[in-house]
Amino acid sequence: MPPAAPPAALHAAPIDTASIDSVIRATMHDRGLVGVSVGVAQDGKIIFSHGYGVRSLSKRAPVALETMFAIGSVTKQFTCSALLLLAQEKKLSLDDRVSQYMPNLTRAGDITLLELGQHVSGYRDYYPLDFVDREMLEPRAADSIIAEYATRPLDFEPGSRWSYSNTNFLILGRVIEKVSGQSFGTFLQRRIFRPLSMTHTRYDPPVGDSTLASGYTSFALGAPMTATPEGAGWAGSAGAIWSTPTDLLKWDMALIEGKVLNAESYRILTTPHRLSDGRSTGYGCGEGVNDRGAAVVLKHGGAVSGFVAQNTVIPATRSAVVVLANTDFAAIDEINQAIVPKLMPQVDVPAIQGLPPLDAARAFLSGLRQGTVDRSTLGDDFNAFLTAELLASARASLGRLGPITDLKVTNRVERGGMEVAVLQFKVGSVNTQALMYRTPDGKIQELLMGRQ
Repeated sequence: MPPAAPPAALHAAPIDTASIDSVIRATMHDRGLVGVSVGVAQDGKIIFSHGYGVRSLSKRAPVALETMFAIGSVTKQFTCSALLLLAQEKKLSLDDRVSQYMPNLTRAGDITLLELGQHVSGYRDYYPLDFVDREMLEPRAADSIIAEYATRPLDFEPGSRWSYSNTNFLILGRVIEKVSGQSFGTFLQRRIFRPLSMTHTRYDPPVGDSTLASGYTSFALGAPMTATPEGAGWAGSAGAIWSTPTDLLKWDMALIEGKVLNAESYRILTTPHRLSDGRSTGYGCGEGVNDRGAAVVLKHGGAVSGFVAQNTVIPATRSAVVVLANTDFAAIDEINQAIVPKLMPQVDVPAIQGLPPLDAARAFLSGLRQGTVDRSTLGDDFNAFLTAELLASARASLGRLGPITDLKVTNRVERGGMEVAVLQFKVGSVNTQALMYRTPDGKIQELLMGRQ
């Protein structure tokens, strides 16, 4: 059984790819982006892959499917997977102490390799800012960066806090090199990229490769300008992979289908670490994990100078979304958030007689604003709850705020045998959310609202 397979197959509703295209084009236009490349997989198959804008403002070359973008810290899930592959082969243990490989680092005997991948080591991050500072302009070897940042006093006791640290992943990259006897890039190429036919993925590719997008930035809402890249060596095993959505979707599907790691390794990669006080970090090994809601969602972003990336996977529906952009101010989360909910498992909601939820909500809210409701549409308890005094109060408060506009149903779920419609709307200028509960006979059993 694949490591992420649910007990029974779950499915998302078919996606209208035209609506995805519309969202992306609108975001490109509204945000003034240079280039974006997006891929979507559903039920294990790539259903959408498209490039938008240009990969270079000077050459005006359009973004093609084979155009490679820097994926930044999405690299980290590859680094952890490389570590786990070596652990599977008994060439190292995740419980090995850092001191076994780099004895001169601070508290190296108290920190495990797994704690590095989980961001709980306490080593200072060498890249906490969102621009390339002066020291990062010059090329520098990983060992030199590690020696500077991982020999300082720890920021906290190992395992007691979660704090994102690129330094951790440079250390892991060097461990992988020492244990495998190969350069980090060679290991990735031989063990991951080539076996998965990721033909448009490179680790730290040479400058000037015609398939690479150029990176852009902006300052104070100004026009895009060429971004100054980090010096060689700074991104490394923390963020130096370049790829395409199609290749990353191949990676996502192979990972959740058990074609990369065995079940135990996959569990480690995707299980949130618990701190010494019991809190969950929401982070596995190089992989963000949201295990609440309708399904587990694996998500990791990436950003290096001139580029942003987002890789989101829903294992339960064998679905994923990859969004890459060559502007480091790109609002790609808007694109991501417009697509991901469509890939979540469909929840069985009871069939409801009568009006669709939007129409039922509109009728109820319209009456409420007038201080009266059609009581034949309400359940007995809600009828009793809505006293004349409460309706008069609602009429006064809603009347003061203004008309109800922009009403929409954003989700439908089941609870207690009822349909629960999640509503969003405005009352005057106030953003408002409400939950409307209906039993199968169509009666509204509750509709309570609050400020959003």
